[in-house]
Amino acid sequence: MRLWKQLLICLVILVVGLGVWVRFVPGAAAMLSKAGVPQQLIAYAAKPADAAKDGQGQGAQDQAGQGQSGRGQGRGQGGGAPLVVTQPVDSAVVNDRLNAIGNGEAILSVSVTPLATGNLTEVLVKSGDRIGKGQVIARLDSDEQKIAAAQAKVALDSAREKVERNRKLGNAVSVAILREAEFSMQAAELALQTAELDLRRRDIAAPSGGIVGIITAHPGDYVTTSTPIAVVDDRSQILVDFWVPERFSTKIAVGQDISATAIALPTSELSGVIDAIDNRVDQASRTLRVRARIDNPDDTLRAGMSFSVSVRFPGDHYPTVNPLAIQWSADGSYVWRIEAEKSQKVPVKIIQRNSDKVLVDAELAKGDAVVMEGVQRLRDGGAVRIAGEQRQQKQKPQQGDQEQKVSEAEAAK
Repeated sequence: MRLWKQLLICLVILVVGLGVWVRFVPGAAAMLSKAGVPQQLIAYAAKPADAAKDGQGQGAQDQAGQGQSGRGQGRGQGGGAPLVVTQPVDSAVVNDRLNAIGNGEAILSVSVTPLATGNLTEVLVKSGDRIGKGQVIARLDSDEQKIAAAQAKVALDSAREKVERNRKLGNAVSVAILREAEFSMQAAELALQTAELDLRRRDIAAPSGGIVGIITAHPGDYVTTSTPIAVVDDRSQILVDFWVPERFSTKIAVGQDISATAIALPTSELSGVIDAIDNRVDQASRTLRVRARIDNPDDTLRAGMSFSVSVRFPGDHYPTVNPLAIQWSADGSYVWRIEAEKSQKVPVKIIQRNSDKVLVDAELAKGDAVVMEGVQRLRDGGAVRIAGEQRQQKQKPQQGDQEQKVSEAEAAK
C-alpha cells in the first residue's frame, strides 16, 4: 500500500476517535477549546446537549477553581494547621514495692542427738511438749557408768586418806613421798570427774528450749551419736528467707520494715523487720538472699510455712504517656508536646511499657499536652489545632445564638 493511503487511513481513524471522545467523554470539548481547536470543529463533532453540558461543566470548574483559590488563600492565612488530639501527661512510680515468696524457719531449731552410744531406756517427753534448756528428754542404760563412777570415788577416798596420813607424820615422811601421794589424789579426782561425766552423758538433755517435735526413737533402740531423738523448735520468732532481684540489692537494708502474710493464714497481716542480708548475689539466678524476722507471740506460725513478703521503697517517679503518643525515628523514640499551640519534638527513653500507659524518661511535666492522633503532618515548631478546643469554640457561638433567640422571643412577647 502506498504511503499516502496509509496516512489517509490514519487521519480518518484519528478523526473518528476524536469525535467519539468528544461525544462521550464529559469535559472533552472544554479541553479541546483550551488547546486551540476551533469551536466550529468542536460543535460539529459533539452533540448540542453535550456541548451545553460541557459549558456548564466549564463554569462549574471555574467556580470550583475560584473556591479552591479562596481556600488556598485561607490556608496561607493559617486555617490549614493540622488538627490533633492530645492527652495530658501523668506520672507513676516504679520500683516502690517488692513482693516475694519466702520460707519460714524457727529462730532456733535443734536436732537432739545422744552424746554417747547405748540402748535407750526411757523417753521422758512427748511430741508437742514445751521444754526448757537443759531438760532431760531421754536416758540411756547407765549401769556400767555408775559402777565406774563408784570405783573412781573409792580410789579418790583412798588417795585422800593416804595424803592426810603422810601429812600427820610430818618430818618422818620425805617430801617426795608426800608429793607422790598428792599427785595420786589429783589423778583420782580427775578419774572421778571423767566417770561422772560419762554418767551424765547417759542422760539426753535439750540444748535449748522450745517445742518438741515428733519423737523418732523409742525405748530399747540402740542409738549412736548421730541418731536424732527429737527436733526442738523455738517458735517465739520466725525467720523468713526470701530472694530479691539484683536491682534491689542497694535499696534493702537491715532493720527495714516488712509486711508478710502466711499462705496458710491469708487473713492475718504480719509485720517484721529485715534481720540479715547475704553478702553476695547468686550468679545463676541474679538474686540476693534476705532474711526477715517476724514475732510469733501466739504460736500460730510454724517452721516450714510459706510466706508472701512485701517490702516498700521510696520508688522512682517517671512521667507517663499514652502508647499512641510514642513515635520512632532514626534517632530513637519521641513524642510531640503542644505548647502555646505549637508542636515540639521531645526525645523520650522508654522505662516500662504497659497496656494503657508507657513510663518514659523525658523532659515532660505532669499536665503537659502530648499528641495522640494527627502526628502525620506535625513538624517541630509548627502551628496546630487542638480538637477539644475547636469543639468548645463551636459550642460557645451556638450557645450564644440560642441565648439571643430566647431573648428575641421574650422581647416579642
